[in-house]
Amino acid sequence: MNQTIELGLDTFGDITDGPDGKPLSAAQVIRNLVEQAVLADEVGVDVIGLGEHHRADFAVSSPEMVLAAIAARTKRIRLGSAVTVLSSDDPIRVFQRFSTLDAVSNGRAEIMLGRGSFVESFPLFGFDLKQYEELFNEKLDLLAAVLKEQPVTWQGALRPPVRNQSVYPKTESGHLTTWIGVGGTPESVIRAAHYSMPMMLAIIGGDPKRFAPFADLYRRALGEMGKPALPVGVHSHGYVAETDELAREELFGDYKRMRDKIGGERGWSPMSRDDFEREITHGSLYAGSPESVARKITATSKALGVARFTMKYSAGPLSHEKMMRCIALYGRRVIPLVREMMA
Repeated sequence: MNQTIELGLDTFGDITDGPDGKPLSAAQVIRNLVEQAVLADEVGVDVIGLGEHHRADFAVSSPEMVLAAIAARTKRIRLGSAVTVLSSDDPIRVFQRFSTLDAVSNGRAEIMLGRGSFVESFPLFGFDLKQYEELFNEKLDLLAAVLKEQPVTWQGALRPPVRNQSVYPKTESGHLTTWIGVGGTPESVIRAAHYSMPMMLAIIGGDPKRFAPFADLYRRALGEMGKPALPVGVHSHGYVAETDELAREELFGDYKRMRDKIGGERGWSPMSRDDFEREITHGSLYAGSPESVARKITATSKALGVARFTMKYSAGPLSHEKMMRCIALYGRRVIPLVREMMA
């Protein structure tokens, strides 16, 4: 069993409420996010991921810019996106931004690729949603070629070709760690294996153990393709407080506001308190005391053979002060407990 599991945190820079109950500015949320990442570094969190969004309820549209600010104030924490919406971006520019981040952070940058569960970036940057799949597949193919850090010759259907061109700056190590975020389709799993990229399973509802077949498929596909074993990770929502009861009380209202707002756009019914409690007890919401959260992370990690677990600690308007307390407990108490349990 993996005893060297990496434990991280994710945030989308959710627009939080201030002490007066009113939403903070995006600028203040971003400054607070940097402080959260500095604390995460201090308490031993392995990696922090920032999600890219282009809508009013999330402050981070350029993860690399915020990660560069975090890099200047941290020493060891790895710095990644969660996710970079590759479909509406340029693969060469993605590599250049992250190889630059890798330079300023002394080799701590990572890319997490995804199609994104929100689609605002498509009309914003002039892309056709009818080409949702085609855009991602083609751009992933180009980025995979660029990641080899050799002169690139490539041709696709949606973008002008690249002919024997080098992309700069190159990384010092010659390798930029790049994950693919997967929501749970066999096609996405096989794609991750095909490009020899670590796979991050986004598990945001239901029993996480139901994703075990996808982890198994990924490992089997790598073996059948003659590729070396690669890490599998899990990303889920969570919140840590001193007790189970306090975690539930502090999280419920803000989590419900976030979930119901997004759910209203997608046709979901409003979340009840019973739904919330059920997701904590039997689903993929890691909310509770450090001991409860550690036990749940350990159970998921063992069931899926996980090498990395990242918890989205932000939840809509959940305050900066609560998130800071959550981060401190996650780093100082949850992480040591998980490592002890995994060993």
